[in-house]
Amino acid sequence: MKIVMVGSGYVGLVSGACFADFGHEVVCVDKLESKVSALKRGEIPIFEPGLSEIVRSNAAAGRLSFTTDLAGPVAGADAVFIAVGTPSRRGDGFADLSYVYAATREIAGAIRGYTVIVTKSTVPVGTGDEVERIIRELRPDADFAVVSNPEFLREGAAIEDFKRPDRIVVGTDDERARAVMADIYRPLYLNNAPILNTGRRTAELTKYAANAFLATKITFINEIADLCEQVGANVQDVARGMGLDNRIGGKFLHAGPGYGGSCFPKDTLALIKTAQDHGTPSRIVETVAAVNEQRKRAMGRKVVAACGGSVRGKTIAVLGLTFKPNTDDMRDAPSIAVVTALMDGGATIRAYDPEGMEQAKAVLPAGVTYCRDAYECVAGADAAVIVTEWNIFRALDLDRVKAAMVAPVLVDLRNVYRAEQVRAKGFTYADVGRGLDAASSTEAENAA
Repeated sequence: MKIVMVGSGYVGLVSGACFADFGHEVVCVDKLESKVSALKRGEIPIFEPGLSEIVRSNAAAGRLSFTTDLAGPVAGADAVFIAVGTPSRRGDGFADLSYVYAATREIAGAIRGYTVIVTKSTVPVGTGDEVERIIRELRPDADFAVVSNPEFLREGAAIEDFKRPDRIVVGTDDERARAVMADIYRPLYLNNAPILNTGRRTAELTKYAANAFLATKITFINEIADLCEQVGANVQDVARGMGLDNRIGGKFLHAGPGYGGSCFPKDTLALIKTAQDHGTPSRIVETVAAVNEQRKRAMGRKVVAACGGSVRGKTIAVLGLTFKPNTDDMRDAPSIAVVTALMDGGATIRAYDPEGMEQAKAVLPAGVTYCRDAYECVAGADAAVIVTEWNIFRALDLDRVKAAMVAPVLVDLRNVYRAEQVRAKGFTYADVGRGLDAASSTEAENAA
């Protein structure tokens, strides 16, 4: 199949590279000439494990190419995927669809013969209808179908998610389009990946509903973590007890500083706006979004409390900046609010992240000192804070860390370490939602 991917950002590049790896002929189109030139040289603009290798191997094999020219590739395509950005619109939080509609107009002028137009971008309910309307208005003679095919890729595991998906959602009532989509995804049949054929609006809403539900799970366990701290319970054990129930499941029940990234923050806001516009406000999702934003700043206050109630004049080492490990994405990362709160309180910030420091410089306040590794970061610090659970932070030499710090204070916002282990090394240790560690919990039960 001949596929055009309009947009070479995270979703477009991963999807295009994986389709090429299936054996399809894929052209990725992007407006930014500098990005296209870099991709042609094999330089990948984002960090995603395994992506560089798959892009380079398929480009070398001639199955994957990059261009700024949309018209030529689209004219000969079987399917054209729209994978441009849909950021939150300023003012109301609704998805900004200007890039989607601009791409649609260009595609309309270029299609020849029957073509399937696929929205891969996360778009609100009804966007496919508008895409179809625009094309029919500009090209009443065109033979085409518009399909919704939302992505469900986790940053840091996107290649695996694409090749071994939980499900593939295809939203269209056009039988020819379903046949084309079935051919495109046929290589996944060996993995028994279920294809869910739905109406277009149902597919569009499915993506938002899934992300809102996952964001709700994260926010729920974070609130339970706060309760655990007050009543002397262990949120990790609570989460395990919940997750062993097959109706709930253990994923996304990890207490921490709140969710961030490219999807959950903007998708919950877009769903809230859509629900309000249709007179069916989603109050649960509204609360989830509000609580999550408050939590990020609250994590800064947790650090202040661990430092004795004030960080003025103190140096704080921040370990991990990206919203999650195995990505360089800083969009809505909890570290932004944590660092800002600490600097507002008069702290000096030293920071280290394995992949995200260049991106962090664009969103964190000026004055942050960026370090070469974790040990340089903690040198001379009055406290260290684990904000992102990169693997390299899971087995730090705590003796070395303590020797390098002015004061041995460790705030673990991801519950990477066992409390008794860290305290035995002489640290003042604060974590999230573990009001009693395992040893003290057993002692309390025995005493009772």
